[in-house]
Amino acid sequence: MKNSKVIIAGFLAITLIGLSGCQTNSSKQLLKTDESQVKMRSIQTRAFDTTDKNKMLRTVIATLQDLGFVVDKADEVLGSVSATKLDGYQLRMTTTVRPRGNTQLLVRANAQYNLTAVKDPEIYQDFFTSLGKSLFLSAHSVE
Repeated sequence: MKNSKVIIAGFLAITLIGLSGCQTNSSKQLLKTDESQVKMRSIQTRAFDTTDKNKMLRTVIATLQDLGFVVDKADEVLGSVSATKLDGYQLRMTTTVRPRGNTQLLVRANAQYNLTAVKDPEIYQDFFTSLGKSLFLSAHSVE
């Protein structure tokens, strides 16, 4: 009986040591994940100097269509637009528009290739470059 208590206590001690080692690794992994999420969010988000949400949503829709996307759903109240591009593959882009302070709107784009999140910054850069050009042209009444 006494030997079984020693064996159980030893087993628990080894288990706790093993788990504490995993916990340290997990916290490092969590910090790494948070860092990569912040980096992705910075790639996926742009601020624009306008407060006209309706005009921004219309420009987002036009930009997506210019890039070959078909708009699946647009919701002015939520400030979201979802679109799909079929070109031998399925690329889905969802954008959200929300206020940032009193003078800007934030546009965030999330792209998925089939069911996998797109991490390639070029996809987002192309979208935001086109969106910026469209906003510039519409602000200067060049259509």
